[in-house]
Amino acid sequence: MSFTALYRSSDLRRIEAAAADQKLMQRAGRAAADVAARIRADRDAPALILAGPGNNGGDAFELARLLRERFLTVHVVFAGDVGRLPTDAGEAYRRFLEAGGASCPTIPADARWSLIVDGLFGIGLSRGITGTCAALIDEANVLAARDRCPLLALDCPSGLDADTGALRGNTIRASHTVTFIAAKPGLFTADGPDHCGEITVAALGLDARTFGGSPGSIVTRDRFADRLRPRLRNTHKGSFGNAGILGGAAGMVGAALLCARATLRLGSGRVHVGLIDEDAPAFDLQQPELMIRRPDRLPIAELNALACGPGMGDELGALARIRHVCDLDVPLVLDADALNRVAENPGLRQRLKTRRAPTLLTPHPAEAGRLLGVSTREVQDDRIAAACGLAGEFGAHVALKGCGTVIAEPDGAWSINTTGNPGLATAGSGDVLTGIVTALLAQGWPPAQALPAAVHLHGSAADRLAARGIGPIGLAAGELIDSARECLNEWSRAE
Repeated sequence: MSFTALYRSSDLRRIEAAAADQKLMQRAGRAAADVAARIRADRDAPALILAGPGNNGGDAFELARLLRERFLTVHVVFAGDVGRLPTDAGEAYRRFLEAGGASCPTIPADARWSLIVDGLFGIGLSRGITGTCAALIDEANVLAARDRCPLLALDCPSGLDADTGALRGNTIRASHTVTFIAAKPGLFTADGPDHCGEITVAALGLDARTFGGSPGSIVTRDRFADRLRPRLRNTHKGSFGNAGILGGAAGMVGAALLCARATLRLGSGRVHVGLIDEDAPAFDLQQPELMIRRPDRLPIAELNALACGPGMGDELGALARIRHVCDLDVPLVLDADALNRVAENPGLRQRLKTRRAPTLLTPHPAEAGRLLGVSTREVQDDRIAAACGLAGEFGAHVALKGCGTVIAEPDGAWSINTTGNPGLATAGSGDVLTGIVTALLAQGWPPAQALPAAVHLHGSAADRLAARGIGPIGLAAGELIDSARECLNEWSRAE
């Protein structure tokens, strides 16, 4: 089973039902025991295992039994009613007792732990956790920090929505997560990455793909590997496309220039920049190769890709400019202020929906909320639904930026990018991303590859800098450009 496939809870429930005769709980317990034995702190201290009232608790009982077989001391806290356990979980509890195990309702006082295991709740959690289980979650987090021991979540950290990455109240902050059958989207977006730690996928002997369904995926280089190849020697600047950047109103010229510099250094043969500010410089001292002109002098007929929005602001001519570019038969990337103008203008929205050429949208959550007519919080509560909603409404390729950027296609396909770090949370970072996307489009990449590749490359550039000690704290957006160029050249040589 590929680690890159992502399945929602409804798909996994269907798979579990279809494979009910395959002793999945025993397999899950064995997979979890292998991980637990590998990561437990190297000291003579017991493991604390929290077992919940459902099948996740059954996985915990299987794990506890198997750890005892490996001569490890375990303390199991059971937060449930034996008589109300699901059938498989009840049988796991019985096997645990028959093997000499015992459970108690509270965490022993004054004990030190080599490992803490969260088996309280798994996937499908749709409500906030309260009462005893909420208290156990808080205590587990405190004890793991106090004892500096691993905290292993079974399938999904309790309190985290496995489908969306949203928090449902008190939530386990795991150092490790072993997730069963297939990876879940909520582990990789929104609050998921801050609560899952190192993720291991245990397929339990199943290939989820054989059960059908339409999963999402994690973005990897395989998605665009066929575009990564060394350039031929017999080429010229026209071989790599003409890109246009439209933006840079008064006080925000830097946004358009960052975007344009990224477009040039990521491989576009020519980059034309239409700066809105009447007092904008005639050329870029840092990047004199850029061809800067008035917006109405952009060579539209020559462009292979156009980005509109970086630093555009809300000046009076913005609507007219966006109306014009929407009518162009060229791949169009809309970002920042261009998205805000679309959100507030019904006529412009309709114009965007009826474009014939490819449209790419790169909103952050607040911009996505304006486009959808919902709050930022609602977008973040289900990032996948928000991205897919935008892609469907506008017939566009969408990158909903944030932790675990969600990429959605007009045909309903979606994926999550896992590269990047908090260094990207800085002014101008989105402008650089827009420039990378535009560069790839100008070089002839199809949108379904250009957008995920740009997002993946953008995050990889930040990761490369952080590995060198440049960030994440204080990483500046302009520093991403050369790092992204290094990554792209390195990847192209490797393929």
